[in-house]
Amino acid sequence: MNVIFNNRDPVYLQVIRHFKEEIVTGRMAAGQEIPSRRELAALLQINPNTAQRAYKEMEEQKLITTEGNSPSRITTDEELLSLLREELLREAVDAFVDSVSRISVPVEELLSIVRQKYEAKQQYREQEDDGDD
Repeated sequence: MNVIFNNRDPVYLQVIRHFKEEIVTGRMAAGQEIPSRRELAALLQINPNTAQRAYKEMEEQKLITTEGNSPSRITTDEELLSLLREELLREAVDAFVDSVSRISVPVEELLSIVRQKYEAKQQYREQEDDGDD
């Protein structure tokens, strides 16, 4: 588990963000068991109370479930997972739009550039995946 923390946001929120990204990208699967709070704290070299706070928040958001003394798991709620994907996409688009809106580029030109870059990135990822085999 590799998380690079910034100094702007609380660590527990960055941990939650990491889990969300891992879930949306499929690196963590629905129903997958996740490390205990203590294990996570050790893995990320963070305070155990911070890990506890992140897990508590993820439980409240229903991203993870914990039943009794069983290990916590990623939710299997497909609707929630879909909403999570949409949330992260919207955040990324909002940040992108905020940064490029100052340039005053016609939307068609912007979409064309985005399409080219996105397709090139997808091709690169496919080549990387083929090289891993």
